[in-house]
Amino acid sequence: MYPSKTYTVDEAQKRLEHYCAYQERCHQDVTQKLYDMRMIPEARDQIIVHLLAHNFLNEERFSKAFVRGKFRIKKWGKQRLKLELKRKEINNTLITIALKELNDQEYLETFHALAEKKLASIRETNVQKQRKKLADYLLYRGWESHLVYDKIRELIP
Repeated sequence: MYPSKTYTVDEAQKRLEHYCAYQERCHQDVTQKLYDMRMIPEARDQIIVHLLAHNFLNEERFSKAFVRGKFRIKKWGKQRLKLELKRKEINNTLITIALKELNDQEYLETFHALAEKKLASIRETNVQKQRKKLADYLLYRGWESHLVYDKIRELIP
């Protein structure tokens, strides 16, 4: 195994500034990156404090960008968004603030369009299996169960 590169605190700080400037990051991402760079705990703390002080790292900004991006691109529902943010160790207050970014009308329009598109792609003749496939798909993507089951009753009578 090759010896891994070692970094001075200044070098690591510059790399992490670029890392955070390129895309919004959460504390967990930055901590993992520092750990991968084999930085000692004191240096990790010092760099994180620097990133916070200079606004390279901002969990609220990260949460909002994460929610907007995953909703628009991957069409995730609120349940999945909440779960993924918790996995990134974002606190509940910030999760609530980020989820308020979603426009309710756009949220429901996206849900309906996604459900109808998926139903059209299901090549199953058995009605129960159709319902199950659609429900599994929508629930996996994190859409609320009451929305999913109401939509299934509407689409597959």
